[in-house]
Formats: sequence, C-alpha cells, structure tokens
Amino acid sequence: MFKDDLSCSTNGKKRVIIMGAAGRDFHNFNVYFRDNEAYEVVAFTATQIPGIEGRIYPPELAGKNYPNGIPIHPEEDLERLIREYDIDEVVFAYSDVSHEYVMHRASIALANGADFRLMGPKTTMLKANVPVVSVGAVRTGCGKSQTSRQIAKILKNKGLNVVVVRHPMPYGDLRKQICQRFATYEDLDRYNCTIEEREEYEPHLDNGVIVYAGVDYEKILREAEKEADVIVWDGGNNDIPFYKPDLHIVVADPHRVGHELTYHPGEANLRMANVVIINKVDTAPAENVCHVKENIKKVNPNAIVLEAASPITADNPELIKGKRVLVIEDGPTLTHGNMPYGAATILAKQLGASELVDPRPYAVGSIKEAYKEYPHLGAVLPALGYGEKQIAELDETISRTPCDVVVIGTPVDLRRVIKIDKPTVRVKYELKVLGPVSLEQVLDEFLAEKGHKYGK
Repeated sequence: MFKDDLSCSTNGKKRVIIMGAAGRDFHNFNVYFRDNEAYEVVAFTATQIPGIEGRIYPPELAGKNYPNGIPIHPEEDLERLIREYDIDEVVFAYSDVSHEYVMHRASIALANGADFRLMGPKTTMLKANVPVVSVGAVRTGCGKSQTSRQIAKILKNKGLNVVVVRHPMPYGDLRKQICQRFATYEDLDRYNCTIEEREEYEPHLDNGVIVYAGVDYEKILREAEKEADVIVWDGGNNDIPFYKPDLHIVVADPHRVGHELTYHPGEANLRMANVVIINKVDTAPAENVCHVKENIKKVNPNAIVLEAASPITADNPELIKGKRVLVIEDGPTLTHGNMPYGAATILAKQLGASELVDPRPYAVGSIKEAYKEYPHLGAVLPALGYGEKQIAELDETISRTPCDVVVIGTPVDLRRVIKIDKPTVRVKYELKVLGPVSLEQVLDEFLAEKGHKYGK
C-alpha cells in the first residue's frame, strides 16, 4: 500500500533515489542535495557504464549528512528499492536516452508511489566568474569533441588562456577523482585514465590546452577559473552543461535525423542553443540535412545554424586497399549513441577494403556482452575500455580477429594503450565549418559582446 502522506519520511526528510551513470547524478547531488536538510538521498542507481554499480559514493564527497557514504545499486533494482526504502522522489539524472525511455522509468516510479523529477538549469548550473563557451549535442557521436577542440584552438590563437572542463567520466576511485587537472600524458597515466577518458583528453593536450575533469564540479570550476580567461565546457553524451554558458553551441547529426527532437536532454540542448552546427553534411543525404534544419526552425528559430563537414584522414591509407580489415570505432558513439558505424568504417570502404571482418565471433567477456546488449552493431568493434579488465578483453578480441589490417577510428591513438600485433591505420577527423559564417566569426562576435576584455 502507498503511504498516506508522500511528502516526507518519518524523519521529516524526503527520501530520494538518484538514477544516473556516474556523471550528472553525482553533480546534481553535489550542487543541490548534499547539504540540503529537506532531503535524504538513500541511494544512487547506475547504468550504461559497466562495473560502476556496487560501489559507494564516498563520505569525502557525500558530506556531513552521509558519514557512511551513499550506496550505488544497479538500475535493475529500482522498483525494489523504491518499495523497500519507501522512496518519495526519484530523480532521473543521465543522458542520451529517448523520450520514451525516460517515461518508462517515470512509470516505474509513479506506479510505486514516488514522484519523478528532472532537474533543470536553475537548480544544477553553476555560475563562473569568467566567460563560458559550452559545447553540447543532440546525441552522442555528433561531433562535440571536434567542435570543442576547434573552439579551444581558435580562442587560444587569439591570445586567451583557455581551459577545457570536460563532462565527468569518473569510473575509478571517486576519492582520487574529485578534481583532476591534465596538462601532460604523464597526468593521464597518474590518474589511470580509461580509454574513454584518454579519447577526450589527449587531443586537447596535443593542442596545448589544459583539461579539468572529475566529480566535484564546483571545486573544479574554482580551480579552472584561476588560470582561465575563458572556459570551454566540453559536454559528454548529449547532456546539458553543468556551468551556465555565455555562448551555447550544440551539434546535430543528419545521419540520425529526427533524434534532435526525440532524445533527452538533446531536445533541451537544441531549444537552448545560441548556435547549432549541423555536422557531417559531407556524408549525409541532402534531404536529411534539410529535415534537421526544419526541426531546428520549429523549436529554436533564433539560433544561428551552421553546416560543417568532418573530413577524414589516415596515416597509412595505402595499407587498406584489397585487405581484410578490422574496424575499431569510438565505443560510446556505437553503443548508447546507437551509431552502427563511424569514420573508420567510411574510410575503409572508400579506400577499397576487400572485407570488413566481423569481430563478433571472436569477442570475449564484456565485449561479447556488448554485442548482445546493442544488437544494431555489425562488423565493427567498439573501443570499450572502462577499466583494466575491459581493456584486456578488448586487446584479446583484437588479437583473436583474423584480419590483415586494423583501422582505428577512435579519438585517442589506441596504440598508446594496447600493443596491436598487426599493421594499423589511424583515422582522424576534424570539424570543418562550411558556413554561412565561420566559427571564428561567431566567437569574434561573442568576444566583442564581452568588450574585447579577454582578446588580444
């Protein structure tokens, strides 16, 4: 039976579960719930990232009201937890999921007597003391990383001290990841970064740009401000920024036309955007690009709309023609981003590979399980590496797959992490804005509005 009064528990506090994936869930807790005497956060639930459930959100981060920390359960336990702990409110706090998916979780909460909540910018965005340019997207894999790198380079070339703050990826010991600063490859090793982390941090380091990330984004912000004229928020998944942006740039993908209006919180990003970049127009059907433009106009007619290409290059392209190729692509883009292929697949086909070798029969461990969980994947290997065990399983899968050449389409050079015993081709792709105005012009106007205070 439901409680007579759902407004509070026996100690006068609302009992809360926060649903997440080791990112926004922790942020929402830190900025709103941690010292809030009106609430008791009973548990987090976790999904998307293997191995994060079964941990504890540590006392060092949880604060004085949680001397034993907060348990993290698998999301599959949500219904049981609501009933067992007489939960008043379920907070949904992760991203890159369909609207229908969100409402199924809402239905579980409502059917078991709890409120269901989505928290917005007023309660979760932190205000910086320096200008913030944020980069978001409507889906994972649209090209946020390319865009963030381009923006950071443009601003750096104008004489600004640019600091990138990356959306969280705290998959290890949370106590050691409270506030991380990356300036060199040695920092990546010092923090035992996963493949997913290296994919996002290394390209910025290559451009001479410092990166911050971690768990406590208030602490991260205050540290980043000390050395930044401008902060570039480099978003993850299709989440909305943790920091209040002065310029919000959102990337859309015409390969997944319509998703800009049907995914959470991608649609919110689209509606909030000052600038929308329709990426990959060089490889998407023209009618898809037009459809995305129409959808932008429907919900955000005042946004500046730019078109961009993602030209693909490779270090050893001559190795591909006529060869049996194993294609490795960015893991999150393929898995919860729902993309069946990426840049490496496109290039391998363009350069005349005789066969894209299907790695599924040779996959082991969690890599094998990923193919079951994401049945849209075909003859492509997602570069999953959320920990040492999974990296070892990825390594073994590569070794077992019979091929002549391995084509690597991950943002990080996978050869830095795994010793591949076959010839390799490294694929890269960068943002190329085609117009109607340049990204530099957009940023110049932004700086002008700031009175050129931060420019040369």
